[in-house]
Amino acid sequence: MKLFRFLFPGNDGTHQTNSMKYLIAGLGNIGEEYENTRHNIGFAALDSLAVEKQAVFQPGRYAHTAEFTFKGKTFLLIKPTTYMNVSGKAVKYWMQKEHIPQSNLLVITDDKNLPLGKLRIRKSGSDGGHNGLKNISEVLNSQNYARLRFGIGNNFTEGRQVDFVLGEWSNEEKKIVAEKIPHLTDAILSFVMEGVDRAMNKFN
Repeated sequence: MKLFRFLFPGNDGTHQTNSMKYLIAGLGNIGEEYENTRHNIGFAALDSLAVEKQAVFQPGRYAHTAEFTFKGKTFLLIKPTTYMNVSGKAVKYWMQKEHIPQSNLLVITDDKNLPLGKLRIRKSGSDGGHNGLKNISEVLNSQNYARLRFGIGNNFTEGRQVDFVLGEWSNEEKKIVAEKIPHLTDAILSFVMEGVDRAMNKFN
């Protein structure tokens, strides 16, 4: 039995969507100076998942991409190379290229409004002041896509938000993040394998 159905153009010239393929977009900024920053937790999550599933990132258009199949479902991981504020360009491009429906999109971001290490999955909603989500919503002309937020805390003084978000984890924070990353990758797997409602019940 074939696990995947082939994609054929419809009568109107459009393509059928691939319901067995999921786009997992981890947000961050490219460049060594951003590697260990709080804003790059999306990249860190996908790096961890790729290692776990023995997938290798390759340079692609607007993003570094990796792909693996698990129990009949295909995960396309993307780390946009467009910088955070233009994340929507990469998300839309890969959704269209791979014919992935918006219901199969999950975006992973940092969230300063959540305590460090706290996870929150939502089916849809506002960008919450996150520039990456804001751009994705604008490009897709929709807020109806799932997002998985990872709390980074708000341990900064007034006017220092940007420095905090773009700053590197402290040594103590690194220990907490290392403990929580497996929960983050488990939440991604749960979204795909069990659906967003089940994932919300398990991880929120």
